[in-house]
Amino acid sequence: MRALTETAGTDRVLVADLDGTLLGGSPHDRRRLLDVLNGNPDITVVFATGRGLESVLALMRDDPLLPPPHWIIADVGSSIIDATRMTHDRTLEARLRAGWPGAARIRAALAAFPRLRYQEQVPQEGRCSFYLAREDLSPKLIRAVRALGCSWSYASDRYFDVLPLRAGKGPALELLAGRLAWPHPTILVAGDSLNDLSLFRLGTPGVAVANSEPALIAQVADSPLVHHSALEGAAAVLEALDRLRRPPTRSVVVGYHRSPTCRLDGQWRTPSSPNGVLPTLQAALADGELDAVWAAAHVGEAPAPLPPPPPAAGGPALSLLALPPGLWAGYFHRTCKETLWPALMSRPDLIRHQPAHWADYVAVNTAFARHIATLAERDATIWLHDYNLWLVPAVLKADRPDLTIGLFHHTPFPRPDVFRRIPQAEQLRDSLARLDWAGFHTRDCADNFHRLLARPAGHAPRVGVHPLGIDRRAVAHLARARAAARPRRDTNGAQLVLSVERLDYAKAPVHKIRALDTLLAAEPALRQQIRYRLICPPPEPGIRAYDTTRTALEEAITHCNGRWSTPGWQPVEYIPHNLDFSAVVDHYLEADVFWVTSLADGMNLTAQEYITAHHAARSPGVLVLSRHAGVAQHLGTAALLTDPLLPQDLVDTLHAALTMTKDQRATHIARLAALLDTPDPAHWARTVIIAIRASATMRNTGARSDAPER
Repeated sequence: MRALTETAGTDRVLVADLDGTLLGGSPHDRRRLLDVLNGNPDITVVFATGRGLESVLALMRDDPLLPPPHWIIADVGSSIIDATRMTHDRTLEARLRAGWPGAARIRAALAAFPRLRYQEQVPQEGRCSFYLAREDLSPKLIRAVRALGCSWSYASDRYFDVLPLRAGKGPALELLAGRLAWPHPTILVAGDSLNDLSLFRLGTPGVAVANSEPALIAQVADSPLVHHSALEGAAAVLEALDRLRRPPTRSVVVGYHRSPTCRLDGQWRTPSSPNGVLPTLQAALADGELDAVWAAAHVGEAPAPLPPPPPAAGGPALSLLALPPGLWAGYFHRTCKETLWPALMSRPDLIRHQPAHWADYVAVNTAFARHIATLAERDATIWLHDYNLWLVPAVLKADRPDLTIGLFHHTPFPRPDVFRRIPQAEQLRDSLARLDWAGFHTRDCADNFHRLLARPAGHAPRVGVHPLGIDRRAVAHLARARAAARPRRDTNGAQLVLSVERLDYAKAPVHKIRALDTLLAAEPALRQQIRYRLICPPPEPGIRAYDTTRTALEEAITHCNGRWSTPGWQPVEYIPHNLDFSAVVDHYLEADVFWVTSLADGMNLTAQEYITAHHAARSPGVLVLSRHAGVAQHLGTAALLTDPLLPQDLVDTLHAALTMTKDQRATHIARLAALLDTPDPAHWARTVIIAIRASATMRNTGARSDAPER
């Protein structure tokens, strides 16, 4: 059924009959179809019916489960109505009804056929509708219709319609699609009777519902474009829409629990920042030669919304796996954040484990593995991301041993003794051992992984170190533009210290507030001469793992501001929400000092963004950087390194930053910018894919390597 899968990522048009199709099936299935169509405004709904407009309007008024149409093809294709305005398209109808002799002449000419009974009570326009038994559908009657310059349609062993020569559901749809520039592959037709046959002959994807007339099934039996559903009515339409949204199998499948776009208020939205794993992969996979598809989760009832079209600049097809909210909560809010995240942050004392939530983690990983398997062609490359999918390799290798599987960790990877504190550590370890390749930002994390999985004999994944950088060109361009437009601000000589981080105990936000409080107590001259701005968006609703941190942070801020504030000045400004990236760059440029105090971190892109923005704008600045951030292994002592685990070191290093001269700061930023030598994100992604593919060769030849690649 390739024809039903090639159009994922484009706007869709659903053209469906009413009786037996949109009106068919159980109320539950009809409600599900209505919800999907209401939740996907990019789907244009077209009714294609034998009914007249008056009858359709009555249905729309009385049937709450009937989806609202954008267009109505009525009277077996003799009428076309713009349903948003409820007006006939007389231009198109004139083309359909050309040569129509009129109902009176037709009825008079066919009066010689007494078995024909005119449908007196049926509202109709541009057609003549009769009741007729199949045994009375004679060649003589058909010749009489043709002599009138008309065509005909017969359906359900009962309904005989005399139509204008050029009319019919298919011809009407062809005209409408031409007018509105609907490509055939984006149109899904759905029907159940013979008067739908002309729709199925247009060369678009189609679905014949299970309750279709046998005569229709026989006519379209050999069409590769038509899916013959085992489901009835609305359920069959839902099934076909689901098939339509699936991209064809690809040679590269990216598996990540997050989608590069999110659906908000009925619209698909992309991140404003050019940096981070989501935009990085989106940009990297724009290379059409990679033939990639992105598998991600959608939290909500099945089926998931139809994914958005790829961006104009290109990008991967997107395939969404629907996950119920309750399952997502146990998987992500509980197991990922309360069981696995503390281990990754080397805080095993914070691990919380519940078997029911672990079962949710297993279920989601299993579903992801099966979903990925349906997207991957033979011998495809699978690129998984992060600890959220640690159990996918075991399931996927069991089902599809032909696949080459790599997993990149954007988080730190703990020492083996810390990893083993996870209650299900052995199950996770056994799955990770099924990988062909594992990637990390730093050599320390790669070594921890290698030591955890090292075995005297047998298969062990290849390990790679590939630090992720930022799109420096994009950040620099934005920084120069924002700097040129930014008005001068009178700070009265006060220095701004800035942190940009999500709310997480691993970022040590409380440590920073306490260090600032200590510094102000020890250095009275700094009072009113320093402002600390913390941009700290909250986590996804439902995550409880950071509640204690949030409470402690708010209490520490209240204490510090209450202790030191004076009229017109307070030491801490707290911004607990997300900002557009251009606004974040404005804050970078305003800040004299950027303060990163991670207790553990994969790489940390905000530090790189601060350096790039200040260097591009020729603005001096200082980076105070945690020794435990991955980027510290690349910048070394060019940054002012600090250890958030040592409270006095935090105080002393911040004080050193505040006392640097302007010339020292300019030199400092220049040195840091020179050390940002990581490849651009697109090149980084291509390098990782090459490394994963190379691991397949190593596996097939039996070669082993105990040293991590670089």
